[in-house]
Amino acid sequence: METVIGLEVHVELSTKSKIFCGCATEFGGAPNTHVCPVCTGMPGTLPVLNRSVVDYAVRTGLALNCNINTFNKFDRKNYFYPDLPKAYQVSQLYLPICQNGHMIINVNGETKEIGIHEIHMEEDAGKLIHDAQEDCTLIDYNRCGVPLIEIVSEPDFRSAEEVIAYLEKLRETLLYLGVSDCKLQEGSMRADINLSVRPKGSSEFGTRTEMKNMNSFRAIHRAITSERERQIGLIKSGGRVIQETRRWDDNEGISSSMRSKENAQDYRYFPEPDLLPIEIDDKEMKHIKYTMPELAETKRERFVKEMGITEYDSALLTTEKKISDLFEQTCKICNNPKETANIITGELMRLINDSEISAEQLNIDSEKLAALILLTQKGMINRNVSKTVLKEIFENNIDPELYVREHSLIMIKDDSLVESIADQVLANNEKSIEDYRNGKEKAFGFLVGQVMKELKGKGNPQAVNQILKEKLNSLENK
Repeated sequence: METVIGLEVHVELSTKSKIFCGCATEFGGAPNTHVCPVCTGMPGTLPVLNRSVVDYAVRTGLALNCNINTFNKFDRKNYFYPDLPKAYQVSQLYLPICQNGHMIINVNGETKEIGIHEIHMEEDAGKLIHDAQEDCTLIDYNRCGVPLIEIVSEPDFRSAEEVIAYLEKLRETLLYLGVSDCKLQEGSMRADINLSVRPKGSSEFGTRTEMKNMNSFRAIHRAITSERERQIGLIKSGGRVIQETRRWDDNEGISSSMRSKENAQDYRYFPEPDLLPIEIDDKEMKHIKYTMPELAETKRERFVKEMGITEYDSALLTTEKKISDLFEQTCKICNNPKETANIITGELMRLINDSEISAEQLNIDSEKLAALILLTQKGMINRNVSKTVLKEIFENNIDPELYVREHSLIMIKDDSLVESIADQVLANNEKSIEDYRNGKEKAFGFLVGQVMKELKGKGNPQAVNQILKEKLNSLENK
């Protein structure tokens, strides 16, 4: 059996105010505090379109190779759910802002084109909070009217792996465009999965089910795998797949039926009477195209070509926009791309992983990171001290040069002192000298470590290595 999947991805836009009023869009806040008569649907109120929403939608459409409908309009989608107090949602059905695009994904070394059917603008609904203890449902309308774009794919996916590759690249694109923070845990990016199965080679679509508002890539992968197996098992046992909306329980790893699937006619769409059609003139389109930011793929190529770093490091540095911005800003100050790439992809990413924070939460000053790189470059500190100082910058936002001076971490360059300590270490470790003579390289590393320990980590590793080798060779020749 072949799996056929289409996605509807809802993306909350990172505008400061809502789509039709001036209320704040920021996440959090006490329930029902980011609301006004417009977004709560009070009688007699009129919406005013936020211009930035149109701009963000066009940018997304251009990045996803869509045709931009420079004349588009809003429609009313009527439904009586408690999460929208006015009992309708302003969306776009008949003439959306973007259509007929595509995205290239890479799965297991093979590329595939995924069609984008359309992108339309709409307002978000509120949030229902189910209180099991009180046996009631509470409603928070803060999210009502937060601007959304819905990115509707063609049913071109054939596996969970393809879906995840698409979502990861879509998230990357949206972050680089700056149109959304894409925080899945806050619902800024969530996907509806439409899935059906059919015999391999068949051109007819099977009956599809939908799982709504999935906001975890891991859960999406598991839900697709489970629903595929459920439908195949149902068909093989002589049953029939029903078109319906299903709820996914990731803790239990199962889905359950919510309601029969609505069709477009069930929503009684009609043109939104309170909003004029949107017309985007040539001047505005040219401005949007001219101000489009550099996307990740282009940035990767430029980092390799212009900055001389490896393709592997370039891929790591551009996985998250915040990381690539830090890399570029640091390079502008210290003019050392290779060292900057090494420190970010190595020690800094280790600190991020150990701290269990996301790249979005990273708060490190590029000027301080550049100052640390310059301290190493000038020979004021060695790489071990550099790691210590980076950890302090990461955790406590310290000034690197001031920290190095206050903690007496400047590298010792007194060769006579290094020679004296090397003599002491050799005198106290005759067994290691013998091991070294017998070809045991670890013995030399041990001796280097002992000298560095006596120098309290402030020695120049190259000088220590050279002086020790000279002394060991001298002892061997006696």
